[in-house]
Amino acid sequence: MQILFYFVVVLHVIVSLFLIGVVLLQQGRSADLAGAFGGQGSQTAFGPRAAANVLTRLTSWSAIIFMITSLSLTVLFVRSTKSHSVLEDVKPAPASAPAKPGK
Repeated sequence: MQILFYFVVVLHVIVSLFLIGVVLLQQGRSADLAGAFGGQGSQTAFGPRAAANVLTRLTSWSAIIFMITSLSLTVLFVRSTKSHSVLEDVKPAPASAPAKPGK
């Protein structure tokens, strides 16, 4: 069970770094100079939208894998620990006597 946990952790880190890279590679809509003046970007005439579609799909799939690994890490961690409550190790506060009135 520990080997599976460590495998999912390594996969999670790799997918998160890949997701960061893919998001940073994407170009915003109308991010060139023509977009600042309301134009339809000069780069769309030569068809860079195919690259944008690939990056969009890579972003979507890496986000899905990231969410699946996050949920599976949570399930694997809960199953590996013995206690299931956060408050099991908390000791109750000692009862204090009421304060005496001053003179």
